[in-house]
Amino acid sequence: MTAASCWPVWAEQQPLEVQMGKLSTILDQIDIGTVLLPEFQRGYVWNRDQVRGLMRSLYLGHPVGGLLLWETDAESVSVRGETAGAGTHLLLLDGQQRITTLYGVVRGKPPAFFEGDDSAFSGLHFHVDTETFEFYARGKMADDVHWVDVTKLFQDGPIAFLTAFAETPDKAATYLRRLNTLWQVTEKEFYEEKITGSDKTVDSVVEIFNRVNSGGTKLSKGDLALAKLCAHWPEARQAMRDQLLLWQQAGYKFSLDWILRNATAVATGRSLFTALDRISVADFQTSLRESFHHVGTFLDVVAGRLGLDHDRVLMGRYAFPVVSLLLHRSGGHFENHVHRDKVLYWYVQAALWGRFAGSTETVLQQDYDTVHREGIDGLIAALRRWRGGNLDVRSHNFEGATRGSRFYPMLYLLTRVKGARDLGSGLELRAEMLGKFASLQVHHIFPKALLYKAGYSRGQVNALANFCFLTQDTNLKIGKRAPEDYFAEAESKYPGALASQWIPQDPVLWRVDRYEDFLAARRELLAEAAQSFLTSLLRSTDGASAAESLVPLSVSPEDDEDVHTAQVRDLVEELRKLGCAEPSFDAEIADPVSGRQLAIAEALWPEGLQPGQGSPVVLELDPQSADLTRLAELGYEVFTSADALLGFVYRRNEVAAGTDAPAVELEEEPPQVGQDEGRLAERFGAEMQSLLERSRREAQSPAIHLLSMLADLGPLETARRLLRAPAVSDSFAALWERGRLDLTVEALVINPLFADLFSDQELGTARTRLEQFGYLADDALRSAEPDEQVDGLPEWTEADSELAKRVWTQLSGSARRLFAVLMDSPGEVFSGEELALIVGADSGAGGVAGQLGWPGRYCQSVGRRPAWNYFYPDDGRVRYSMSPQVAALFQRAREAN
Repeated sequence: MTAASCWPVWAEQQPLEVQMGKLSTILDQIDIGTVLLPEFQRGYVWNRDQVRGLMRSLYLGHPVGGLLLWETDAESVSVRGETAGAGTHLLLLDGQQRITTLYGVVRGKPPAFFEGDDSAFSGLHFHVDTETFEFYARGKMADDVHWVDVTKLFQDGPIAFLTAFAETPDKAATYLRRLNTLWQVTEKEFYEEKITGSDKTVDSVVEIFNRVNSGGTKLSKGDLALAKLCAHWPEARQAMRDQLLLWQQAGYKFSLDWILRNATAVATGRSLFTALDRISVADFQTSLRESFHHVGTFLDVVAGRLGLDHDRVLMGRYAFPVVSLLLHRSGGHFENHVHRDKVLYWYVQAALWGRFAGSTETVLQQDYDTVHREGIDGLIAALRRWRGGNLDVRSHNFEGATRGSRFYPMLYLLTRVKGARDLGSGLELRAEMLGKFASLQVHHIFPKALLYKAGYSRGQVNALANFCFLTQDTNLKIGKRAPEDYFAEAESKYPGALASQWIPQDPVLWRVDRYEDFLAARRELLAEAAQSFLTSLLRSTDGASAAESLVPLSVSPEDDEDVHTAQVRDLVEELRKLGCAEPSFDAEIADPVSGRQLAIAEALWPEGLQPGQGSPVVLELDPQSADLTRLAELGYEVFTSADALLGFVYRRNEVAAGTDAPAVELEEEPPQVGQDEGRLAERFGAEMQSLLERSRREAQSPAIHLLSMLADLGPLETARRLLRAPAVSDSFAALWERGRLDLTVEALVINPLFADLFSDQELGTARTRLEQFGYLADDALRSAEPDEQVDGLPEWTEADSELAKRVWTQLSGSARRLFAVLMDSPGEVFSGEELALIVGADSGAGGVAGQLGWPGRYCQSVGRRPAWNYFYPDDGRVRYSMSPQVAALFQRAREAN
C-alpha cells in the first residue's frame, strides 16, 4: 500500500462513513484494543527509508493518505492484537504500514498486533539544523546535540531539549520551533473511511481490500480461505504455523497455502479452497490433523527410500496433496511396500516432468478424480498419457545446469540409493558408513577455475553432469586438481569408486579439452542409472521392496565459491539491510499455463522485494537461457544485472526517504585531491579509459555500465563507487570469468602509483576482492612496477632501522610470513610459486604478488624503495629476493616487536 492512497470511484458506491481522526486518538485506540488488524493482513514490511520518508512528509505538512477501516464485531472475524472485550471494533484495512510506523516511532515500541522487524522504526533521529531524519549512528551522532531522538521528543516534549542548545542561543528558538512542529505531528488528522453494515462478510471485505491494495500483492485464495476459517476457529493459523515450524526444524520449508491444500484434499477431495465453505470447523480440524500425519508419513518415506532428506532436493511439492488424498483413502498408510514404491514412482516422475508447474488447481483436481476412480495405477497411467506415452529418462534430461535444475534432486537421489562412494575414502556415502564425515558437498568434477581458464561459459561450468557429491573432507583435499590427476589416484586406491559416481572410464575424457565429451558420456550413465532405479520402483515385489531406510545426511555449502555466487550473496545481504525480503536461490520459474521452464533464477522474490509491495522480482544473470519476454508478460520484473538491481533499490529507497542523499555512506573519507595531485588524477582517468577499451578489445567485455558511470561521475568517483559497493560489479564478474582480473578497476586502483588517490579502506577493499578470487598478478605487477616517482627513491641503508620498524608494524600476518622467508634467506631467489607453497598462499604466485602490494606502498610512504628485489628472467615469471643488508634491517625490526 502506498503512503498516499486515494479511493477509486467504485469505493464511493460502498456504504462508507467518512470522518477525521487525530493521530493521537488513533494511537490511543490501538492501546485500548479498539483498533485492530484483521488476521488476513500481512505483517509489517516497510524499511527504514520508507519510515524516514513518512516522517519527513508529516514534518513538512505533505499529504500522506487516508485510512480505510472496517467497523465490525471483532468476534465475527479473526484479528491480531488485544481486543477490548465484546462490542464494535475497527479493523485497519488500508494504512497498516503508516500507522504501525507512527505507533512505533511515537510510543517507542511496536503495537500489540505487530508482526515484522521493529528495527525498521527504532532509533530514528532528527537533525534540528538540517531538518533531516536519519537512524542512529554512534560515530556520527554520539557527541552532536543537533541530533534529537524522535521517540524521546514525543515522550518528553520539545522543552526537554532546551538546555542542549545553550551553546547556540541565536539558533535555540529556531531549533525549538522545529522540534515543536515535529512534536505536533500527533495532532495531524487523517481521513478515516469506514466500511459499515451487518451484511459485510470476510469475502466482501477481502475483495475491497484487494481492490484498494492495487499496488501490492493481493491476498491469495488461500489467504481468503484462512480468513474464513479463522473467523470460526481463531487458532487455525497458529496450529498450522506450529506444524510448519516442526517440519522446518526437520529441514523442510513449506507455506501456509501449501499445508491448506493438503488439508483441503483430505477434507473435501477438491482442489478449490471454496470447497471448505461446506466443511464444519470440527471436520476441518480432524482433516487438518490427518493431513499433518499423511505429509509426515510421506516425508519419512521420501527421505528413507529416496534419500531426499532436505529442502533443496525435495522436488514435486504439489504432488503431496495427491499423496495425502491417497493415504487418506487407504486408512492413513500404504497398503504394502509394492503400493508404497508405486506411489514413489509416480511422485518422482510427476516432479521430473513438471506435472504441477502449470495450472496447479486444474491438474490437482484431475489427479484427485483419478485417485477416487483408479488409485495409484490410474495416476501412473494418466501421467504416462499426459507425457505422450513415454516416461523414460534420457541423457538429454541431464543437460540442465545449477542446483535449480529439475534433475538436480535426481542426481542426489541416485547418489543416496545407488551406493555412490567417496573418492577420497572409498566409503559408501551413507551416514552409518561415514560417521563424523557425514556432511556432503557438491563437487565440481572439473574445477571451475580450470574450465573458466579454458574458455567455457558459466552454464557449461555449472552443468549438472559436472556435479557429484563427496564428503567435505575429500572435496577440500581434491581442491582445484584436474580430473586426469585425481581420478587415476582414486581408482588406484579404491577400485570401482569412479564407476559408482557414474564417471566415464575412458581416461581420454578426463582431459579439459574433452570436457564436453565427458559431459555427454556421463549423462548417458546417469540416465541409465535413473531409468534402472525408476523401473525397480514400478516393478518391485513386496519382499524385495523392504529396503533398509536411509539415514539423513547434511549437505554443506561449497567452499570453492566463484565470483557470481559471491556477487549474489553480497548483493542479497545488502538488499536485506535495505529492507528487502530473503529470496529463493537457484529457483525454477515455470509457465503457469504450459508448465514450461522459463528460467532458473539466481534469486527470486516471488512476492516482491518487500512482501506485499510490488511485482515479483527475478535476478537472472544468464539471460540467454531464459525466456525474458514471457517472464515480462507474466508480470515479473527481471534484472539481468546485479548492478542494475542494486541501483534500482538504492534509487527506490532514496525516493521513499524523500531525499537525494547517497544510499551508501563512507566509513572513511577518501583523500582530497588537491592541485598537486591533479596531474595524477588525470593520469588515473586516462588509464581507466585505456582499461575499459582493453576490456572490450581483449576480453570481449564492453562494460557498458562502467562507461555510463564514467561519463556521469568521472574516473575517481566511479572507482570509489565501485569500491563502496557491497558486491563486485558485473564487469568484475565478467572479467573473472574470462581470466582477466588484471583489467578490473580494482587492479588499477592497487597500482602503487595511484595509492594517494584512495583511502586505506578503498585500497583494502580492492586488494581483498582480487586476492579472494585468486588474482594472478604477475602481468599487472609488471605494469605497476615502480615508475619514475618510485625510481627516484633511495635504497635502504643501515641507518634506516627506525623506518624498517615502522614498515614492519604495518605488515599483515601474510605479508610478515613472506618477509620472513625472504629475510631469513638473504640473497636467495624465489619464484612466486615457491613462495606461495612455502607460506601456504592458495592463490599461488598471484596471491604472493598481491600480498606484497601493500608492503610496497608502506615502503614508499617512508621514502624508500620496496624492501625486496624482483625481476623477470627469460621465462617471464617474476622472481623475488632480499639483499643481506635489507634483510638484517627487518630482522632487527622483527626482534624489536
